[in-house]
Parts: sequence; C-alpha cells; structure tokens
Amino acid sequence: MPKLGMEPIRRDALVKATIAEIGAAGSLDVTVARIAKRAGMSSALAHHYFGGKDQILVAAMRHILTLFGAEVRGALAMADTPRARIDAIVRASFSPANFRTETIGAWLAFYVQAQTSPDARRLLAIYRRRMRSNLLAGFRPLLADRAEIAAETVGALIDGVYIRQALRQGAMGRDDAVILVNKCVTGLVGEGH
Repeated sequence: MPKLGMEPIRRDALVKATIAEIGAAGSLDVTVARIAKRAGMSSALAHHYFGGKDQILVAAMRHILTLFGAEVRGALAMADTPRARIDAIVRASFSPANFRTETIGAWLAFYVQAQTSPDARRLLAIYRRRMRSNLLAGFRPLLADRAEIAAETVGALIDGVYIRQALRQGAMGRDDAVILVNKCVTGLVGEGH
C-alpha cells in the first residue's frame, strides 16, 4: 500500500522527468519507460498516475504554463506604465526559468502535440488568449486601434524565438531575445514610449 501523500510527489517527479527527457531528446521521441526511469519509478506506475504519454505531456505543459503565469503576474505587479507592462511580459517570457533548454524543448513538443491532442490544443489556446490579453493591456493605451496587430506581432515573435531556439536555428541567449523583441516593440510604439 503506497504511503499517503506519495501521489503528488510522484506525479511531480514524472512531470519534471518528462520536461528533462523532452529537452534531452529535443523532440516528442521519448517513451513513458524513459520518463519513468528518469523519475526513479516503473513505467506501470507512470501509466497508473497519468494513463499514457499524451496525458504526461499535457501535465508537463500545464506545469510549465503555471510557472510561466506566476512569473508574468509577478513581473506585471511591478509594472506601472503600459510600456513597462509590455517589457515585463517580454522579460518573463525569456527569464532563466522559462528560457531553459528543457523548457524550450517541451514548448516545441507542445506545439506539435496541440495539432492532434484536444487537451494540448485547449492549453495552447488558453496560453495564447492570456498572452494576447496581457499584451493588449500594454498596447491599447499606446496604440489604440493598432493594439490588436501589435499584440499579435509580439506574441508571434516570442513564439518564433522559442521555435528557433528549439531548432537551434538562430539560437540566442535570453538577453539577446529580450533585446530583439523590445526592438520590435519600440518599432511599433515609437522611441518615446
């Protein structure tokens, strides 16, 4: 009989192992057995907790999105101007916790999985709506009727930097990523903002 309270610990270990395995493989080409081994448990136990690989991958992305959301909310809490809100989102997007090889690999796998998995597609839609909403809150006071296109542009650029980083094409450090996106923001809103 398992000890009370072991399930959350094991689930967390499996989620973290999933992110690490995807990062090591650079793709979805990981097995539940490899994930379970990295987490220090049997694949049967992994299947017991999640049901299968797709559910483990969705749980891993939910974990990443939870951490990302907390980081964005913390950064936004300190932003006192519309431009500071945009900068906070950009910095949080490329923070050391979010712009790690393992996390970037998980994002790329997540984009692929969202094409066939309704659960992953739903999570991706939630992420995109929140990103868009947060960016719009910064762009509306600065651009009024052009805020929508600016929010879409910056959101797409952030996603694009992640994809390039995952594919190792045009890979850059997090500071360079922030500079690149902020140059785009400056081009959209002008130098004075």
